[in-house]
Amino acid sequence: MSQAAGKKRPAFTLNTDGERHPVENSLAVAALTIGLCALVLGFIPPAHFFGMLAGVIGLPLALYSQLVSATTGERWLNVVGMVASFVGAGFAVSHGGFSI
Repeated sequence: MSQAAGKKRPAFTLNTDGERHPVENSLAVAALTIGLCALVLGFIPPAHFFGMLAGVIGLPLALYSQLVSATTGERWLNVVGMVASFVGAGFAVSHGGFSI
């Protein structure tokens, strides 16, 4: 029992299975980042074009990242990125979408 108590895990990690997944981790973080950018830019009416662009790029990226994800932590980031991309694109469409 003392051996199990001596093991410490890092506070935050996407590699909960003990293996490295650099491509999957990068895709999940990129999906989250682009999704949050789409969400923020979608709220700003003059930036509706860039918000729509980020949403259109972020949603398929998050879906592909979800397809190849290996751990639960990656899947959490992917789902948050998907929702943020979709909502950001929706707000951008309400402000004008791809019109310049």
